[in-house]
Amino acid sequence: MENKDKLLSIIVPCYNEEQTVENFYKTACSVLEKTGYGIEIIFVNDGSADKTQDILNKLADSDKRVKVINFSRNFGQQAAILCGFEHAKGDAVIEADCDLQDPIDVVLQMLEKWEQGYEVVHGRRIKRQGESLFKKATAAIYYKLLNKITKVPVPRNTGDFKLYDRKAINAVISMPERDKYLRGLASWVGFKQTFVDFERKERIAGETKYTLKKMINLAKSGIISNSDAPLYLSVILGVVCTILCLACFITFIVLTCCDVKLPLTAWLFPSVAIMFSINYLFNGISNVYLARVYDEVKNRPDYIIDTTRNVD
Repeated sequence: MENKDKLLSIIVPCYNEEQTVENFYKTACSVLEKTGYGIEIIFVNDGSADKTQDILNKLADSDKRVKVINFSRNFGQQAAILCGFEHAKGDAVIEADCDLQDPIDVVLQMLEKWEQGYEVVHGRRIKRQGESLFKKATAAIYYKLLNKITKVPVPRNTGDFKLYDRKAINAVISMPERDKYLRGLASWVGFKQTFVDFERKERIAGETKYTLKKMINLAKSGIISNSDAPLYLSVILGVVCTILCLACFITFIVLTCCDVKLPLTAWLFPSVAIMFSINYLFNGISNVYLARVYDEVKNRPDYIIDTTRNVD
């Protein structure tokens, strides 16, 4: 089926992926050319320190459908994806990992859903190969917690691998906030949404660049971007601690009435300890949100582009 009047954009973040980019390019081209769509593959080189940039530039020189954006340093996967979104011209836009853990042939199923009228198509993992038990367990706990404290649920077992209609992409990149949690925004913008299930594979080469620190930062961004529950949590804990403090005083009063002598420290220690813990808790949570406001008001760009190839 010919669809040359429609353009499909594939966004590919890369960080030290010299072992995978060429394989991804060949695999993606062999699959995407079957669609009949016009295609552009936007590789966003996130400050790689290996030969990733050289390989990408050669691919761009040999194929004008390949567009390369090189960052001035490593800004992170979310910034790379956002950059790709902002430079994509496609009627449909899909993020895909360079390691091919998210099978590129699933794009064909996503496009079928898009043609049926869906404007956001989530890739949902029904099986995750090559991931540790720790990562699977923490991901399950995190998304369960996130969906309990957010007003708009973030689909479980989904990542950044999803299709956006042009209307949805425009909505996402129009958001004024700096620290965008793209997985949450995909659901928050609304529109007609559905899922395509797939089995996530092991990496074709190399090692994952998604460290525990990066996962924690992403999780933090997801919670702070989508929920004010921590603020309410502090109120609840404050009330609970206050009740415990009062219960402690009542117990001491009853003991005193029963002629049980208590030293002064018995009265002071629990109440002082509880009040200090509440104070530190409130200050800590307030500082987290204050830090977020600080990042927003600095209004720094999410990324800085060094060089490009085949990009207008």
